[in-house]
Amino acid sequence: MNAPSPNMSTDRPVIRPLEEAAINRIAAGEVVERPASAVKELVENALDAGATRIAVDFADGGKTLIRVTDDGCGMTAADLPLAVARHATSKIDGSDLLNIHSFGFRGEALASLGAVGRLTLTSRAAGHDAAQITVAGGRMADVRPAALTRGTVVELRDLFYATPARLKFLRTDRAEAQAIADVLRRLAMAEPHVGFTLTEVSGGESRTLLRADPQSGDFFDALHGRLTGILGADFTSNALRIDVARDGLHLTGYAALPTYSRGSSAQQYVFVNGRPVLDRMLLGALRVAYFDFLSRDRHPAAVLNLSVDPQRVDVNVHPAKSEVRFREPEAARSLIITGLRNALSGAGHRASTTVASETLAAMRPEARIYQIDRPSQASFARAFALQAPEAPGFAEAPTARIEDPVTLPEEGHPLGAARAQVHENYIIAQTATGIVIVDQHAAHERLVYERLKRQMAETGITAQALLIPEIVELSPTDATRLLEAAPMLAEIGLAIEPFGGSAVAVRETPAILGPINAAALIRDVLDELADAGQSHGVRAKIDAVLSRMACHGSVRSGRQMRAEEMNALLREMEATPHSGQCNHGRPTYVELKLHDIERLFGRR
Repeated sequence: MNAPSPNMSTDRPVIRPLEEAAINRIAAGEVVERPASAVKELVENALDAGATRIAVDFADGGKTLIRVTDDGCGMTAADLPLAVARHATSKIDGSDLLNIHSFGFRGEALASLGAVGRLTLTSRAAGHDAAQITVAGGRMADVRPAALTRGTVVELRDLFYATPARLKFLRTDRAEAQAIADVLRRLAMAEPHVGFTLTEVSGGESRTLLRADPQSGDFFDALHGRLTGILGADFTSNALRIDVARDGLHLTGYAALPTYSRGSSAQQYVFVNGRPVLDRMLLGALRVAYFDFLSRDRHPAAVLNLSVDPQRVDVNVHPAKSEVRFREPEAARSLIITGLRNALSGAGHRASTTVASETLAAMRPEARIYQIDRPSQASFARAFALQAPEAPGFAEAPTARIEDPVTLPEEGHPLGAARAQVHENYIIAQTATGIVIVDQHAAHERLVYERLKRQMAETGITAQALLIPEIVELSPTDATRLLEAAPMLAEIGLAIEPFGGSAVAVRETPAILGPINAAALIRDVLDELADAGQSHGVRAKIDAVLSRMACHGSVRSGRQMRAEEMNALLREMEATPHSGQCNHGRPTYVELKLHDIERLFGRR
């Protein structure tokens, strides 16, 4: 016989109402997960009050002190008892839970904080005296006069002292401080016209962790300035402005170039009507938008806000309000994907500036050069004379193919004119302001891929019949997977059919690839089909296979190129979208400005 459950009593259970204090502590478990949750709720209240400057102070990772000061509209003495009561709010009247235009609306935050900590609320509304109320462990004290010029100060001490078991689940002070900083950064991005400061208090000393001054100008100018301060100038200098609307949805923000990809999703920030959210559907759409440009271990960087009629999105899904539900989720997903892809197409051959910075860092010697160590100009002249070749028959490096150095790059050619090919893989081009180093195989692979996609969209990919079909022996599993994909592969010019046992016959290949090794192509296609699995749709799988196939039709490393071929490659790169990165998100070229090169040699 099974043992009785330890959670079940042998006596008949009696239903009884819970005490108000217990109710508040249970509700606090949903609303206040950690100190960062409390900061989020309090700062959102300040924003709803119309604050233009918000200061957050905390100690011990927010466990012993959280104080939020704002210059918002404030509250009167009569408002304070209602403010700390459950389900009392000024944000909505309760008649329409879909018509929400504020951050907060549930009326739970202050009551929950007062139930698990020691909460002191001091506020002053225009034309009224300042007042203060205290709530500790769910017990409310009387309202009393206070001293305050304007706005509101909320001070929360000893978080979870009334529920000490919750303290055991908190992380280290450092980890909690980082979570608080992340919450404030997200809210600062959502409201670039509002000033934010974050200060850590420890042992009587204070340390400013974040300072974001109010930004001026229109939304995009203000957001650009705010993101520069929070994410850094590297992000904003390599980000594309996003401003696209369709079907009542409006997507705004900045999305980084593919070559500015990150090793994690830490720089992905998504907002809905200015509210920071962690929505799988929206983040998934962001990932799909970059699917064509990044390898699977790289992640795009973006800050995006989706504006939508509040009636078309439900923010009342979870007490923390970090999840949303759209009435037409596909419309939102489609707008993100097409909006970002159009912006990336408009970037043309552009690659991120960090590529050059990383190149310079790799080339820069460890030893520093000081002005006093530099030879004089006269010394330079004598050295050059000594280094001049003694005989006119100066040997040229066998791996470099130097073209006519007199011809300057033409106007409108940002990638310049080819000057040499080194190690049969890298093209050196001279621009008006420096040099460009191109990886010929990576660049041409991207160009072939874009041609394949364009040809498929316009007329379908032309297939070239093989004079003698090529027979490829495979494992039974691979043969089954490949033959299941045969109809899809036929659409992109690769015709296969069973040839007995686990062998397949390749009868046609895409004409644009020219003569290729069909067996190698088949194995690459199999690798891509295995990688894609069931996680991508047919269109994505086709693009992924085309990407692999493009490798077989591109200029190989080790092939010597003539000057006209190198220049033709540069011109096609300038005219082709996305040519700044290969099919895996790596840069296809590095541009070094003249002043960067001079700095390498200690001239600057």
